[in-house]
Amino acid sequence: MAKAPILTPQAEDFPRWYQDVLAKAELADNGPVRGTMVIRPYGYGLWERMQAEMDARIKACGAENVYMPLFIPESYLRKEAEHVEGFSPELAVVTHAGGKELEEPVVVRPTSETVFGEFMAKWVQSYRDLPLLLNQWANVVRWELRPRVFLRTTEFLWQEGHTAHATRQDGAAYAHRILIEAYRDFMVDVLAMPVLVGVKTRRERFAGAINTMACEAMMGDGKALQMGTSHELGQNFAKAFDIDYLDDAGQRQLCWTTSWGTSTRMLGGLIMCHGDDGGLRVPPRLAHVQVVVLLVRDEDGAGETAQRLVDELLAAGVRARLDAHTAASFGRRATDWELKGVPVRVEVGPRDLKAGQVTLVRRDDGSKVAVAVETTAAAVADALQAAQANLLALATARRDERTETVATVEEAAEVAQRGFARIRWSALGEEGESALAAKAITVRCLQHPDGSVPSELTEDVEAVVARAY
Repeated sequence: MAKAPILTPQAEDFPRWYQDVLAKAELADNGPVRGTMVIRPYGYGLWERMQAEMDARIKACGAENVYMPLFIPESYLRKEAEHVEGFSPELAVVTHAGGKELEEPVVVRPTSETVFGEFMAKWVQSYRDLPLLLNQWANVVRWELRPRVFLRTTEFLWQEGHTAHATRQDGAAYAHRILIEAYRDFMVDVLAMPVLVGVKTRRERFAGAINTMACEAMMGDGKALQMGTSHELGQNFAKAFDIDYLDDAGQRQLCWTTSWGTSTRMLGGLIMCHGDDGGLRVPPRLAHVQVVVLLVRDEDGAGETAQRLVDELLAAGVRARLDAHTAASFGRRATDWELKGVPVRVEVGPRDLKAGQVTLVRRDDGSKVAVAVETTAAAVADALQAAQANLLALATARRDERTETVATVEEAAEVAQRGFARIRWSALGEEGESALAAKAITVRCLQHPDGSVPSELTEDVEAVVARAY
């Protein structure tokens, strides 16, 4: 009788496959309160790498990290009417604490524009204080009716940046810089995900923003996932919170503000973009375990050789780990590391060592090669570089193969059932967008044909249309 697969095949049931990977790769569990999640050590290790890579890029753009309170006075949110209206269905509100009813309810942080606005108004006095570039790593709560781990949860982890500028041009330029230099470059260069960058339509714009830009990626089933957003808030929050400054002529002026964020949703994107029927496939630049040295049997000096190889790899800057748990079967352990998507596996056994070699296995393409023990570190370095490039190439090829340019709303609706449709915004418009929305199809972003972000809706601007998570 044929052995049952460890994971549900993607082609059979993609959502079920996703849930299987979460469990079998030991990434996360559902939390005790509906919509919450417990991120397991292996999954959290991936998030820590995302944090480190993103944090470095954000700081390179000049922003500094701060921390704002989890609890926000309800009155803060009501100062910006469009903002509170946009978030109202998702708010968790505390009305009692310490055994008493609170004089003013407090909201559990859904996002922090309002509390940042309150303190920006306090910290900005003159043009010399601008631009003020802030970021925080935190958790947020948005009461989710249809939760799915990493993709939509009631509580999730993220970074949110908030900035104040003297001019609209400066604010717009910074929001675009974060989108490209911090977000897109990280997603392409580290996550190996070929994201599309563009502008959101008025319908999809962040509540209270005058412009929203986004990074959109195609998942393995052809659906889109929004990976990160950057917003120009104009002067809406500056007016609500009195964020103003004295210019160099001594005149009081309102600031222009931005906000931008990415979250643990990127972990869900990582799984669905690169995963296959064997489990997760982690790009080497992201992996907190880039190489596992797998001891087959601890005989004839194999254990000592395996440890020496780990030490050599670590000394070379490779994030390596030794698996010497030979009490468990070799096949079971190899399968477990495949499920976790570790980019390279080095198998060390007494039989291979007699020939002076070990077996190197790449997770991205399944290739196996015998390499000399003394050249293992160099071979691993080459394999990691090749695997990173291959995952990006595979994801790019899938996106391009499943993207079609169409001329009508009807064609866009048909193509969006299997991938991305590109249609001129002049042929779609808000009426066509509404027609697609009725079929659970959305405009993910607006782009120029060359993939650049439009600053205005000119004749050549195209809409990228898809079903989405």
